[in-house]
Amino acid sequence: MIPTGRAFYKMSGSGNDFVMVDARSEPRGRLEDPDVIQAICARGTGVGADGIVFLERSEQADIRLTYLNADGSRADFCGNATLCTTRLAIELGVGGAAGLSIETDSGLVSARIRGETPEIDLQPITQLRPDAGMNLMAGERRIGFALVGVPHLVLLCDDVSTVDVVGRGRPLRSEASLEHGANVNFVSPRAGGGWRYRTYERGVEAETLACGSGAVATGVLLNAWGLAAPPVEIQTRSGKSVTVDFKRAGQSWSPSLAGEGRIVYRGELSEI
Repeated sequence: MIPTGRAFYKMSGSGNDFVMVDARSEPRGRLEDPDVIQAICARGTGVGADGIVFLERSEQADIRLTYLNADGSRADFCGNATLCTTRLAIELGVGGAAGLSIETDSGLVSARIRGETPEIDLQPITQLRPDAGMNLMAGERRIGFALVGVPHLVLLCDDVSTVDVVGRGRPLRSEASLEHGANVNFVSPRAGGGWRYRTYERGVEAETLACGSGAVATGVLLNAWGLAAPPVEIQTRSGKSVTVDFKRAGQSWSPSLAGEGRIVYRGELSEI
């Protein structure tokens, strides 16, 4: 049975949407069960979300973020979930807008609010391959790999609007050469400058409207390919843009991500 009466926040990070639960005083309980998560995240019959986020107490940081995908699997990191956590933590009186620390499964993240926009500093990226060694298809120029808390493939394409994200992304998501699979991002230039991208996200097993860590992987690989200098503005599938900034030292990139962290509504779980 779904725990009834449990309060939650529905949040959007550029269209990457989440059910956010304050679990600092009340434990997760059955909310962490995969079947319960799937019911809550189901679109049409549940709240509808790409995943569920638990905000918890931390001994290392101002707050801890635990993220589970819509299928109930746990992810080490989610960029947009961390941006949303930054915004919600401030609303809950945790830390200050000028700076707070967030514990994730992939390490500590520094966060802040600039104006009205959340911004986070990610752990350095040291696992990056500009050439992932995979075959290209028509309309594709390059395929690279980057580990940004979670693994990502990035495909440079002629036009992402013509890409079959599910048809191409699903087999690549489980590419045999990748031990744990990967999210798959497709990027192409925008008319007038900048970039736009689309993502097939593992754990959701579908295209999502945005992917924060995917944007970071995309921005860093565009730089490694000699196509973009920081900061890199990338338009998501929702039409909103995120900004990826980074400092490079040899083969290590220290990135930051800025983008939407919007509270859509507050509710209580009932007859799901």
